Amino acid sequence: MTMTMTLTARDLSELTPDERAAFFDRDAGVADARSDARDILNRVRNEGDVALRELAREHDNVEVGTIDVTDTAERAYDEIDDAVRTSLETAAANIRTFHQEQIPDDWRCTYDEDHRELGRRFRPLDRVGVYAPGGTAAYPSSVLMGVIPAVVAGVEHVALATPPGNPVHPVTRAAAHIAGADRIYAVGGAQAVGALAYGTESIDAVQKIVGPGNRWVTAAKAEVRGDVDIDFLAGPSEVLVIADETATPQYVAADLLAQAEHDPNASVVAVTDNRETGEAIVKAIETQVSARERSDVITEALAQAASGVIVTRSMSEAIVFAEEYAAEHLSIQTADDEAILDRIKNAGSVFLGSHTPVAAGDYASGTNHVLPTSGGARQHGGLSVDTFLRSTTVQRIDETGLNRLDKTIQTLATAEGLEAHAESIRVRTGETKNNTESESTWEHTADKDTNVRRHCLDWEVNRQKQRRGAERTA
Repeated sequence: MTMTMTLTARDLSELTPDERAAFFDRDAGVADARSDARDILNRVRNEGDVALRELAREHDNVEVGTIDVTDTAERAYDEIDDAVRTSLETAAANIRTFHQEQIPDDWRCTYDEDHRELGRRFRPLDRVGVYAPGGTAAYPSSVLMGVIPAVVAGVEHVALATPPGNPVHPVTRAAAHIAGADRIYAVGGAQAVGALAYGTESIDAVQKIVGPGNRWVTAAKAEVRGDVDIDFLAGPSEVLVIADETATPQYVAADLLAQAEHDPNASVVAVTDNRETGEAIVKAIETQVSARERSDVITEALAQAASGVIVTRSMSEAIVFAEEYAAEHLSIQTADDEAILDRIKNAGSVFLGSHTPVAAGDYASGTNHVLPTSGGARQHGGLSVDTFLRSTTVQRIDETGLNRLDKTIQTLATAEGLEAHAESIRVRTGETKNNTESESTWEHTADKDTNVRRHCLDWEVNRQKQRRGAERTA
């Protein structure tokens, strides 16, 4: 199939305000789907498994018998192609290793000559739900990316929901077995989100729902947020490549097409400070697209207002553009990629160098491919072990330490009109609060040059969750 749209390298300086805004005002299309998602959620909440089966019939054209298909996962693992099994295991091992590096240590430190001890500890959530697209198609990479970080974090119960097929694709079930999912449910779409959020006869409710999906899945996650926690609202795939004159146009084009084949609404952009490079990228795209199996989807994505090849007047201008765009995937294919990376804050995942294709992160390098889209990288990062942890602060103060804080606390409590707060200090320190140590400490700590002694203990970290995660992934 040949391209039916005209692609050119456009100068950033010549874009109209509306053309420029199209790159930065990307929309996941969630608003239009929220009403339908809300109706589906209400059916699931009121009718449970009956609604799940009816919705599978209506939306997936599938008759669902057993919703819980966990028992079939090990058999699927044994039956799939050997090469696929090996690839899944290799990818899973890399993902697991990378995410194990993210496990934080509990810590405590002492201050004020050991009279005040403060710390932070981390504990996993108890129950989480992972959504993975699927049905008749298989997206095992999304299974690995969602389940493995939860298992590594030490979550006790990790449930996977994926659309029903006849049955759920065996590669999807095999991936769930490798990743360590505790339950696999044959339910997809907004109804899967509802089942995980509120529970049904077959599905236990969870504390948090994560994972990518279509706009109805995303709309459903938006609706249940507040009843359960979610990771974030993700839209169509996107990539931005920063390229200079040293970039290989064929590589840049291939990375753009790889993300464009995900969705006709995908946003794919190359930005370069060299016009010849920009024109060569356009030519490479035109050469490659007709050979791709999903060329129709790619062509639609390339025709989006939020896709294109942009030429800037300088690399600094390209970096400013990339920062405002805040890409899900940012590829830097330049002579000095590290220098450019140092100037980047807003990106879901960064790919450095000509031999680091975005597809490596999509599948097997080890980083997570569940990432913020639509500019979400300005506010938060992608899925990680942190997604599945709770942090709690801990403190212990001895009598001397409280005496040193006495006047500070009482003064601030009185200023806020919270007399009982002040009294909770006074009842411990006594009426004579202006003792010598308290007064000297008050004057001492008011000095902005005060050097308060901070000593981090050689704390014996409670690593129960890490051990549990290691045991489950062994």
